[in-house]
Amino acid sequence: MDTTYNVKIWNIRVYRGKRKTTYHVRWALDGREWGAPFDTRALADAFRSGLVSATSRGEAFSLITGRPVSHQSGASAVNWFGFAVQFVDAQWRQTAANSRRNTAKTLTAVTVALLRTPPTVSRPVDVRTALREFAFNTMRREEAPPEVVTILKWVERNTLSMAAWEDPSKLEEVLRSLGTKLDGTRAAASSVKRNRRILNVAMEYAVKHRVLRVNPLPKGRGAVPKTSSAVDKRALLNSEQAAHLLGWIRRRPRGGKRLHAFFATMYYAGPRPEEVVAMRVADVRLPDEGATDQWCELLFHTAQPEVGKNWTDDGAIHEERGLKGRAADDTRGVPGHPSLTRILRDHIEAESLKPGDILFQGEKGDLLASRVIRRAWRSARQEVLAPHEFESPTGKRVYDLRHTRLTKWLNDGIPAAQVAEWAGNSVPILLATYARCVSGQLPDLKRRMEAGEDLPDLSEAG
Repeated sequence: MDTTYNVKIWNIRVYRGKRKTTYHVRWALDGREWGAPFDTRALADAFRSGLVSATSRGEAFSLITGRPVSHQSGASAVNWFGFAVQFVDAQWRQTAANSRRNTAKTLTAVTVALLRTPPTVSRPVDVRTALREFAFNTMRREEAPPEVVTILKWVERNTLSMAAWEDPSKLEEVLRSLGTKLDGTRAAASSVKRNRRILNVAMEYAVKHRVLRVNPLPKGRGAVPKTSSAVDKRALLNSEQAAHLLGWIRRRPRGGKRLHAFFATMYYAGPRPEEVVAMRVADVRLPDEGATDQWCELLFHTAQPEVGKNWTDDGAIHEERGLKGRAADDTRGVPGHPSLTRILRDHIEAESLKPGDILFQGEKGDLLASRVIRRAWRSARQEVLAPHEFESPTGKRVYDLRHTRLTKWLNDGIPAAQVAEWAGNSVPILLATYARCVSGQLPDLKRRMEAGEDLPDLSEAG
């Protein structure tokens, strides 16, 4: 039971500090002490009178919030697990597959933290899997096998009510769980921030549907850990490193030439990996072989992030989406260096590709799998880079090819607005991300400042 009639209320305790006096109302429920501080005796007397009146009426007190049931919202009547399932279903159609998966991960961690007792029906890992893969997956919930159904029924019976969010100590406990990995170590700040963002949406949904009176999550400075979007300069590749890496991939026996063209597109044009995966042959505008200008143009209008078949509407591993941060059906054109023109022309001819074909195909003619891309890149780094470079952030992620290209454009003096257009970013985001990586322009900037900042010589003035 979440309520009790075993209530004991004490007199107001006065704490006289150096700066102010505080009046504490204290009471106990089933032996557990509760308290509430007030700045004035009048406020403390009014609150204590409310507690006494509740006991006189024979009203139950909540063991979660410590307050009389009449002081609570309708949260005590709503089970957290049932609410979380309802929230997932409400969000499913309006969120992308990757967001669905992240939501399921966050709600799984929260639900485990809101269990009355540790799991007894199965191993903790099985409980988390049942929650993440079935309970919080609208498409798969009805497909849950009998053993998963048993786990979820136990979870529903043993989850606290939504009134838990009105208990400050329980709220802190849940937030701590979101900031801790399963091995007890601290989670990355970016993960904590993502979890808090998802949970905030859930709390706003609870307020909107009158399950909670207010959003209980703390606001203001320090509520969410700070994260930096700035690129680490150590992750950038120099021209020699990039050449060796791409060269090794090209010589790779299995699919090397196809993957070489893929990575070359990222290095010379700076798109996101999911945008390159989605490209068709028709998206590449190649000049005639005899033309003086051998720059090509790449058109990006679709992204195909790999999120897993359990999270897409059609059961495909990749989800087809528009460009990030752009309107639906928007297109972004990016110039391709003559070196890239040569690579793509050879690739299209060698693969006998037609305009409607996928530009960079897997071995079975389908979309390139993320694991294939990551494995090839890791192998190239391991073979090409020195041991200390391999262990360093240098080109550690495939995405670092994009970072390298965008930084090079900025260092070459291309206006930030133009780079932002090619990259598919806003100018503020671009500058915040790459400002620390821009270099090589300081001598010229010093000369400009030195030429225009001398004060006039006033020694001969009357």
